[in-house]
Amino acid sequence: MADKTVGLAGCGYWGINLARNFFDLGVLHTVCDPVDAVLETIRQKHPGTAVTADFEAVVCNNEIKAVAIAAPAAEHYRLAKRCLEAGKDVYVEKPLALRVAEAQELVMMAEQKGRILMVGHILQYHPAVLKLKELIEKKELGDIQYIYSNRLNIGKLRTEENILWSFAPHDISVILMLIGKDPVKVSCTGARCLGRDVYDSTITVLDFPGNIKGHIFVNWLHPFKEQKLIVVGSKSMAVFDDVSEEKLCLFPHVIDWQNNGTLPVARKAQRLVVPIEQKEPLREELAHFLSCIAARTTPRTDGHEGMRVLRVLEAAEKGLTNDTNG
Repeated sequence: MADKTVGLAGCGYWGINLARNFFDLGVLHTVCDPVDAVLETIRQKHPGTAVTADFEAVVCNNEIKAVAIAAPAAEHYRLAKRCLEAGKDVYVEKPLALRVAEAQELVMMAEQKGRILMVGHILQYHPAVLKLKELIEKKELGDIQYIYSNRLNIGKLRTEENILWSFAPHDISVILMLIGKDPVKVSCTGARCLGRDVYDSTITVLDFPGNIKGHIFVNWLHPFKEQKLIVVGSKSMAVFDDVSEEKLCLFPHVIDWQNNGTLPVARKAQRLVVPIEQKEPLREELAHFLSCIAARTTPRTDGHEGMRVLRVLEAAEKGLTNDTNG
């Protein structure tokens, strides 16, 4: 994709990273944000990039062929719909929308208009996650039995969405990708520690076909940052630790059955560090978006993949609503 043809709607906490990458890729045309200080920062850091507080100015600009949306989640559906109506290709940061019905509408609109619709599930473009997927497909871990993730931090506390919608989409997306199936049952419980209507901590439990289990623990009132995903297989265990320098490790522990097969005993093995390519996941993700635009091919994390994640989120949200202990 040549020339500056990408507009960016929203340039806050995460959007600034999209701006940097699109600028370095040579495609950033305009940044739209309602905050003057943000636009001034763009002028200084990314010279030659147009700035505006008017979203319609982006939508109506014929030089802009694609729009990336990094606005608050509650705005994703409205902004993406407007871009598709204007015939733009669209990249939307997670989640695609806040309701499955809204996501379905966006997917149908994109298909009817022949537009690219991609969701920003960045971990599916992480070299370590892609390597983990390869190991699973090659049966290096054996049969998958259990998979779980912890996404914990003390940091930015949202007021417009709870922790489930803010932290969990990435892990849901990765777990669905690694297992290759949708869960048959979803339950969720959580805590509103700060006395607001917003949940600060949730645990989502997933039951998959084949008796595969999983859970996702997210919390933004944790004393330190932790981003781990653990896959337990019949032959080996794998740990993806996005905070560590050693992103992916294997633990080929073995369970021996003693006393005529009645007593399970763990036989521990040395940890194996898996070599990983040093690539920025966001750069890989946005380059994939541009490649799909140029070739008119379906993104890895397209609108349908975004809907799969939303279905799990909606089921988990229903569990929170029914959780009388929340």
